[in-house]
Amino acid sequence: MSTLSSPTTSPAARTTPAPATAVPPPSGGAPGPRSETAQQKRRLSPGARIAIAAGLVAAASACFLLLFIRGSFEFAFDRRLTMWGTMVVVAFTQGVGTVVFHTVTHNRILTPSIMGFDSIYTFMQTVLVAVFGGLFLADAEGIPMLLGQTAAMVVFATVLYRWLFSGKFGSLYILLLVGVVFGMAFDSISTFMQRLLNPTDYDMLSVELMGRMSAVDASYLPWAFAVCAGVGWVLWRRRYRLDVLLLGRDTAQGLGIDHKRELTLMLILIAVMVAFSTALAGPMTFFGFIVATLAYQVAGTHEHRFVLPMAFLLGLFTLVAGQFVLQHVFYAGGFLTVIIEFVGGALFLLILLRKGKM
Repeated sequence: MSTLSSPTTSPAARTTPAPATAVPPPSGGAPGPRSETAQQKRRLSPGARIAIAAGLVAAASACFLLLFIRGSFEFAFDRRLTMWGTMVVVAFTQGVGTVVFHTVTHNRILTPSIMGFDSIYTFMQTVLVAVFGGLFLADAEGIPMLLGQTAAMVVFATVLYRWLFSGKFGSLYILLLVGVVFGMAFDSISTFMQRLLNPTDYDMLSVELMGRMSAVDASYLPWAFAVCAGVGWVLWRRRYRLDVLLLGRDTAQGLGIDHKRELTLMLILIAVMVAFSTALAGPMTFFGFIVATLAYQVAGTHEHRFVLPMAFLLGLFTLVAGQFVLQHVFYAGGFLTVIIEFVGGALFLLILLRKGKM
């Protein structure tokens, strides 16, 4: 009687794996390391993107300054050049200021207007009209008035920062909350006082409270450029510190950054930029938010040495191209700030709702 026995295998044979054959990935599968490297090479570098944005700004500026001039070329060019200079100031202060504000607050929804700068400006203008009348605004226009309004808003912000940060419960979140409360209070008082004005004074006040880049005195621009140059120099020297601040308080302190000092300095610089822009061209609540949101997407990096110039260039391109199209295509150049505020508000609500669903 014969028995059938199964063949035995040695331990080495049981443990030795079968040779693997290279199977190419399917055509619709995930790309391998080589394809990812190729995609990264095909991407434009942040420097190239800034160069393209600068080229678009140069083209849009040339079209705005030189095309469709009727009548006296010298008069039209001087007027457009003044408007273009105002756009440069507004683009720098609003765009760069909002990016820095997002960095120090670690929140890309907030804007410097949340601190109540627009409300302070509205309150100051309303008080002046209520006390001295609407004609006072027209008679008092000048560099002393501009510098006085800017200084008042900066002093208020500086006192607020020192009071909140030097206290026992100093916190950025408390600072933002106090800014919201002060903004609501100033808005409520301004609205109440505006209801008591006569129709003529109210109309003159409404003109002052709207964005008015086309009505800026050319003598203001040297002061504005000096402020932008000074603030820009300080921010550029601290561009790498801003990258560290973006990592959070604990990480920044661990890397040797005096977080409280840098935070206070950045907030004061933001106050200077937003206050000067508001006093020069009027309140623009959502323009900086639009520019900063686009700059994060277009720059393709978080480094401030690329994001800050990109925010400035995109802001200037938005203003110049928008003014050119509205003025020469739709013949409604005076409605640019209204359209920007409408689009900015809609974008703000869209991003807010998207973050709420995440």
